[in-house]
Amino acid sequence: MRIIAVQRDERFSPNSVTKDKAILQAVCERMERQGAAVRMLSELELTADDHADLYLSMARSAEALKLLMEKESAGAKVLNSAFGVNRCNRSRLTELMLRNDIPIPPTEGDYGFWLKRGDQAAQSPSDVVFCENQASLLAMQSAFVARGIDNWVVQAHVPGDLVKFYAVHGSFFRYFYPSDDGISKFGDEVRNGIARHYPFDGNLLRRTADAVSEQVGVPIYGGDAIVKEDGSFCLIDFNDWPSYSRCQSEAADAICGLINKK
Repeated sequence: MRIIAVQRDERFSPNSVTKDKAILQAVCERMERQGAAVRMLSELELTADDHADLYLSMARSAEALKLLMEKESAGAKVLNSAFGVNRCNRSRLTELMLRNDIPIPPTEGDYGFWLKRGDQAAQSPSDVVFCENQASLLAMQSAFVARGIDNWVVQAHVPGDLVKFYAVHGSFFRYFYPSDDGISKFGDEVRNGIARHYPFDGNLLRRTADAVSEQVGVPIYGGDAIVKEDGSFCLIDFNDWPSYSRCQSEAADAICGLINKK
């Protein structure tokens, strides 16, 4: 099997460049040991002249996704599907989850708001900001417009335990509390404080996340949820191919298992 592993450009890996490369390399090393011929390149280096039996892609740039979609349309195998990654645009994803009754935060609440860039994944802390009230929200929306961003999502802040989950659809699912290990990308986790470890149905979270994965068409995924005091939860984020830094070895094994089914 010929595999081209497409690395995510650093602008789409804020504070996670090393971690994102590490999971892709871990998968590639396993596939090489199984006899695959693996070539790794940046999403900026990918061209129409590159050919493989499988494209193992962490790409997020519009140019790379367009190229990979063209290859998929011509019959190429791509994980994650470029069409699926394109649907992970936060605005599209929010609409999809609303249509499919996936629990997500309301747009109104009493504890402040989160303003999130809607056209693509966050590239800096300024793409996901907390606003204490409506006046602050309006001011930050104006700041987005000044930066050329007119596509955003507003979520009311939901008190509760922040949980980060990592998965490969149908075979692997793990969740962690960031306040337990102190690992953070932008520091936003402090808004929910130290986890109280409210009891909740972890299997239901897995089924809910897997449902989003299936609807979007992205089997290698991760995300964030808030578990409320009553045990109910809502998804606040869903990502194509996270770093899996808390469970890299297990995740790499699961991703290889997925590849071998293709």
